[in-house]
Amino acid sequence: MSHSRKPDSGLGFDTLSDRLRKTVTCGGDNTNKPDFRELDLGSPISPLRDGPAVSSSSSSSGSVSGRTGNGLQVGSGTRKSDSSGTPNNHSGELSVDSSPTFSVGGARGVKSGHTRSESGSISGGHPSIFTGGSSATSPPVNVLPTGNICPSGRVLKTGMMTSRTSKPDVLSLGTGNYGHGSIMRGGLGSASGSSPTIKSTVSGGKPETPVSGVSNSPFLKRSSMDPEDLKRLGNEEYKKGHFLEALSFYDRAIAQSPANAAYHCNRAAALMCLKRLTEAVKECDEAIKLDSGYVRAHHRLGSLLISLGQVENARTHLYFPGYQPDPKELQKLQLVEKHLSKCTDCRRVRDWVGVLRESDAAISSGADTCPQLFACKAEALLKLRQLDNAEATILNMPKFEASISASCSQAKFFGMLSEAYLFFVRAQIDMSFGRFENAVTSIEKSGQIDPRNVEIAVLLQNIRSLSRARTRGNDLFKSERFTEACSAYGEGLRFDPSNPILYCNRAACWFKLGLFERSLDDCNQALLIHPNYTKALLRRAATYSKLERWSESVRDYEVLRRELPNNNDIAESLFHAQVALKKSLGEEVYNMKFGGEVELITGLEQFKAAIASTGASVVLFRTTSDLQCKQISPFLDTLCAKYPSINFLKVDIEESPEIASVENVRIVPTIKIYKKGNRVKEMVCPCREVLESSVRHYSF
Repeated sequence: MSHSRKPDSGLGFDTLSDRLRKTVTCGGDNTNKPDFRELDLGSPISPLRDGPAVSSSSSSSGSVSGRTGNGLQVGSGTRKSDSSGTPNNHSGELSVDSSPTFSVGGARGVKSGHTRSESGSISGGHPSIFTGGSSATSPPVNVLPTGNICPSGRVLKTGMMTSRTSKPDVLSLGTGNYGHGSIMRGGLGSASGSSPTIKSTVSGGKPETPVSGVSNSPFLKRSSMDPEDLKRLGNEEYKKGHFLEALSFYDRAIAQSPANAAYHCNRAAALMCLKRLTEAVKECDEAIKLDSGYVRAHHRLGSLLISLGQVENARTHLYFPGYQPDPKELQKLQLVEKHLSKCTDCRRVRDWVGVLRESDAAISSGADTCPQLFACKAEALLKLRQLDNAEATILNMPKFEASISASCSQAKFFGMLSEAYLFFVRAQIDMSFGRFENAVTSIEKSGQIDPRNVEIAVLLQNIRSLSRARTRGNDLFKSERFTEACSAYGEGLRFDPSNPILYCNRAACWFKLGLFERSLDDCNQALLIHPNYTKALLRRAATYSKLERWSESVRDYEVLRRELPNNNDIAESLFHAQVALKKSLGEEVYNMKFGGEVELITGLEQFKAAIASTGASVVLFRTTSDLQCKQISPFLDTLCAKYPSINFLKVDIEESPEIASVENVRIVPTIKIYKKGNRVKEMVCPCREVLESSVRHYSF
């Protein structure tokens, strides 16, 4: 039989690789190209791997038998696509249906357009490539491998040539005839790890020629999985709860087919589970942009908008024409909407307790990722004078960029655009904590986002005026013009009557002017607004001392000492207030000094004089060799610095056995507490917590 073109037996590897690349490209006549979409193993365009040489049974009918060497089946099924190869249906979206499949060699189903003859051979418009791996008898030496399939389904034998003018139906390194340089897996001798080979089908049966470097070809290593297969793998990972892995597969599918709405919708689902809400909204919007009638994307965006508290936008997408909303989502929408409405009503009449209650209820009902509701809660806490809780709430609220989506950026909360409201609340909190520059920046951003909102405009004017008054007051205070500074701070309080910073600053001016009662009033007002305001508490403690109200002064200094245990100035102020308090109560006070160390007692008379002194005395009875004594001695030094009003003593019972005998000490470490020479407490081998608790109890 004559052939139209004699193969070139001297074809080099570079030429072979070029022809292979041309054969698998999309250009040219595609009418007879096989559909490799379902093939992920055994495809000629997969990276070459060493493995058993291909062998399969041969029959005159050209039937295909056997399975791939690893037992995998290759799926098949009809899929509707547009001209670009992009599927335009949304099947398999997070609920994967099994597609009809056929196993390589032993077909359970075939691709659309193929029919099976009774003998099992595949015939029809487009031949398919199968890779064999089953243990079967080797073909006769004068018969070509089963992989070289003619359009008729028959296998070419040695010397059989056909005159063809159309392009080949099977990927090969030849350009005119089937079987010319077909790539085989492993080739001969692959069991020994030899390099891949190219089997020649030139008449006369030339031996297989190893091709060095083929396995390293970037083209042959490149994976070209079908985007639908990537989506299916992503769905499987999603069902397992592996959202990052699912996201990776969806990303790869979108990279190959960016105009497929289902891929973007599935990606949004994975992003929602990863709490990446900004990206999820963007993907839902993109899916709807690609397919405005895509119901699943509308539903997913509606559910997402409920969690973001944007009920009006959510309703638009949930009630999509011709689609019945999910009853659970509908119930969630109604609950969130109800509590949001009540929250708005409470805020309008400045019922901040009601605002706090309803914002919490809306979050619990389903709007649990709504930044505006957390900001609303923070605003209510601020107005209820719980500044620390307000700060914690605004810092820990969910992050969402409304500007990423046109629908989200236009949503409103309490009459202002949603993103503007976040800056509106943040500005108020910054002002309450004295971050005036930050407050001005935040409220200006709010005004830029929603320039027509009256509430934002009023707050913007107040913050600017207050900030100017505070700056002027600070400058006057530094110039020691305290009366004028008082007036400047008072002017600022007209714009924000609940600002603790300005009250505390004005109290400092009154203190400098010797008007201690006025200073005390402003300190109390600042602490009423912000109970944990350390500077106001310190100023009040000092004012109490000036007014000789020693018990109140000691109380405030003790609170400060607990909050700032390493502050030596506070410790000294506390000590002097404690001494003054004892004197005011008529007690004799002598030998009292601040910042003393643990005193070593060596004689009985010295011991009796020490425990008889004013205040409590804590005595550690110890030995130098005892391990527990070595461990507790440094802690006694710490307590001595922390409680300066108490006398701390130590007695070595081996060096001073007389004292140990009088005090009846047999076990170390033993700690005894004395007041005016009388023992009031005794502890044997106490833990640190118990010891400090006892010391604190007997301090001033």
